[in-house]
Amino acid sequence: MTQVVPSFYQSVSDYFDKAARHLDLPAGLLQQIKVCNAVYQINFPVKIKGEVRVIEAYRVQHSHHRTPTKGGIRYSNHVNQEEVMALATLMSYKCAIVDVPFGGAKGGVKINPWEFEEEELERITRRYTTELIRRNFIGPSIDVPAPDYGTGAREMAWIYDTYRTFKGDEIDSAGCVTGKPVNQNGIRGRDEATGRGVFYGLREACDIAEDMKKLGLTRGIAGKTMVVQGLGNVGAHSARIAQDEGGAILVGVSEVEGAIYKADGIDVHELLKYRKETGSIQGFPGAQFYDKKDRRSVLEFECDILIPAALESQITGENAGRIKAKIIAEAANGPTTFEAEAILNKAGKLVIPDVYLNAGGVTVSYFEWLKNLSHMRFGRMDKRFNQQNYNNLVDLVAQYTGREITEEQRRLIARGAEEVDLVRSGLEETMVSSYLQIREVKMQKKEIEDLRTAAFVSAISKISNDYQNMGIFP
Repeated sequence: MTQVVPSFYQSVSDYFDKAARHLDLPAGLLQQIKVCNAVYQINFPVKIKGEVRVIEAYRVQHSHHRTPTKGGIRYSNHVNQEEVMALATLMSYKCAIVDVPFGGAKGGVKINPWEFEEEELERITRRYTTELIRRNFIGPSIDVPAPDYGTGAREMAWIYDTYRTFKGDEIDSAGCVTGKPVNQNGIRGRDEATGRGVFYGLREACDIAEDMKKLGLTRGIAGKTMVVQGLGNVGAHSARIAQDEGGAILVGVSEVEGAIYKADGIDVHELLKYRKETGSIQGFPGAQFYDKKDRRSVLEFECDILIPAALESQITGENAGRIKAKIIAEAANGPTTFEAEAILNKAGKLVIPDVYLNAGGVTVSYFEWLKNLSHMRFGRMDKRFNQQNYNNLVDLVAQYTGREITEEQRRLIARGAEEVDLVRSGLEETMVSSYLQIREVKMQKKEIEDLRTAAFVSAISKISNDYQNMGIFP
């Protein structure tokens, strides 16, 4: 008998309901926090290869407890209204958890972007943006899109340019969208942000000796084996940074063409280079290959850490019991169904939830938005001043100790912070402090057994405070 997997939106609603039981809040307030405030479905015509094609698209604004609303735009054949609603809902909770002052939103265009030429994608993107502008669903103080699955800096540049065409006299127009190219008012460090955030969150979780002892693991990431499902932007950066900066050992990877396993470790740089040259991970030297129909078996590989970084509903009630990893770090949105998480929790696994762990993207998007509103690059005002101060300190230490400082040492010690340094520092602080907040909620409320429920409780509490401060609810 084929198991029916609950919808992504239903799973998010179930997680909300589970958390809400731990809060003494009015039913009306909880309902307001739960529902999507505005759902906009669009069907617009675009001429593709001489024929008119009608494109289905969405933009959902989940909550206006903070404005603007914020959330990415995905291009996928799987886009539907419920999926976009679920993603927008998660964005509200995600922003609240990491203390980013946005309401949640999300967009989706129902196409396979790899079937279109660049000029055709540009036409679709600009028409979609035009529809959002006409309905007042985009703007630096209204709703700020960003990249998601199937989109990137190129599409964000088209959105920005289209917006400027309509709103040429708006001084803060650059803040209408984030994830733009650096040379078009973007920010350094945005491309790696979600993956780097995954690393910071995972590192913090692994740094708590008490929690690792319960899993039978030693403290820290170094030496732990890791499997990554999905080698796109998030998966690739998560694997690269965990390997290079954390010392994790990548043993398994899956992509659309299949999966590979190599017990003594896979160098992610070599794998990415190999896939770029051959178009596939199949045949990677020394690795066992699993073909396309078995690619989801990567979830069941032997490892300490599993990072699902593909699409939603990958770990279900059907396969959750076969997951061998002790830590499931959700880099994707909604990779674990409600039923599956209950099985994982019962088995004593540590699930680091998506609603917290992949918030690196929106955190750095927030930094980009602030940069656009301030009209100034981070570090411009104080980089040289700090660098000179550090040089003076180095000179004093060298003078009083009689030690000579090499130029390389001086560059290392006395370097002023670049924009990317400040972005990474801000992201690290956000992910570390937010994890500790979530864990504190879990420790204080003894009846809460898992981090996801604690994260939802934290988010709902913060959003409810905003609504109550508006005077709408007593």
